[in-house]
Amino acid sequence: MRNKLYSLGFVIMITSALSLSGCGSDNNNGNTASPATDEPAATSSANASAETNSPATEPAAGGASDISGKITFLTNRTDMIGKEYDDYLKRFNEKYPNVTVEFEASQTDYNQQAKVRMASGELPDVMFVPTIPNSDLPKYFAPLDDLGLNDQLTFKDFKSFDGQLYGITTGNSTTGIVYNKQAFADAGITEVPKTWDEFLAACEKLKAKGVIPLASNFKDKWPLNDWVYSVPRIIENNPDFPNEKLNTDTPFTMDNGYGKSLSLLRELNEKGYLEKDINSTNWEQSKKDIASGKFAMYYLGNWVINQVIGAGTTSDNVGFFPLPYDNSGTLTAPLSPDFFYAVAKNSKNVDAAKAFVKWMIEDSGYEDFAGFISPLKGKESNLSQLKEFQSTGVVLQEGTVDDAKVTEITNKAQLDLPAMAQEFVLAKDPQTVFDKWNKAWSKAKKDLGY
Repeated sequence: MRNKLYSLGFVIMITSALSLSGCGSDNNNGNTASPATDEPAATSSANASAETNSPATEPAAGGASDISGKITFLTNRTDMIGKEYDDYLKRFNEKYPNVTVEFEASQTDYNQQAKVRMASGELPDVMFVPTIPNSDLPKYFAPLDDLGLNDQLTFKDFKSFDGQLYGITTGNSTTGIVYNKQAFADAGITEVPKTWDEFLAACEKLKAKGVIPLASNFKDKWPLNDWVYSVPRIIENNPDFPNEKLNTDTPFTMDNGYGKSLSLLRELNEKGYLEKDINSTNWEQSKKDIASGKFAMYYLGNWVINQVIGAGTTSDNVGFFPLPYDNSGTLTAPLSPDFFYAVAKNSKNVDAAKAFVKWMIEDSGYEDFAGFISPLKGKESNLSQLKEFQSTGVVLQEGTVDDAKVTEITNKAQLDLPAMAQEFVLAKDPQTVFDKWNKAWSKAKKDLGY
């Protein structure tokens, strides 16, 4: 699991104890998240207060020693407190010696806790953006356009409003084939597949060696998310493809991204390349089976890499490459953001909060620790698996924000895309599955006046 959201409990405060002599106070299911995780992806945002401080063109524009104050960061990563965060503070204070940072650990559902804090008007200086309309961002957060990062940022528009940036992603995730290198070697696979035919050939070699080629965890349903949220839009080469359902009464057809994606999964099942009994799969056991080489591959997000390693293998035995969904030789993979950093609008220490956010993005190395791709465009990962993935020349396709109307229709139609995938794979005639869901979509769309 990438990030841990904890149940209601206590709040932990850790302080970087500094002497501040003479220093005053300063400074959606869908295609946007990483749906293929066993915990929901989170969102976040950033803001700075122009009311108590003049915004800096750069947090350290006047010199790092000029920035001072005490700030609080509300984090969901309680597992890092007293560990990695201690190292971050030490290195941060080497650059900003007059800033004190406290970590407040969220012990409840982060999104809900953040909304409660917003309602009370008692926001921490730095936090993650909860699920609120972008039009509400200026009410709580300050713009971050003065950090000098705008041209380098991925997902710059996700937490922006009226031309101003309010949130910066903490890191990004992609989806691909996580594989056991020894299983590949034992099956005589010397190169990772770059076309669908090569992928099928690799699966056949693995099957011949008595190895299950791909663990689908079909029964659990959520591991199928990427087959309905990510693959359709990369097949269509259109990041906004999921939102285009709004323009039709029959969004699910055999010849568009949905049909082509699910036909790939159906073919893998028909050829015996998934688990022998896909209706009795076990998620926790599958990680051990990938680690041991009983299963060879997952098609999931890069977040699962460390879980496979933790299930009983070494990092150098786990690889990662893009899914070759056709025979063009062109590789494309989805890119999705995680939490977004934000700075509270009414913070008494805006410059310090902004300096901390910028340092976390540029210098902390958090993306490597969390297994993410950097939020900065073109920055190569230090993780061997992500280096391997990026070395293929894969094009990373940024997702788009879910259209509110599409979400409304989806909810009214009770459209469950992973359930549709299950039905499609097992149906005698998959067209009947699409007919069923197209009918539900069309009725909900009409009922809502769209």
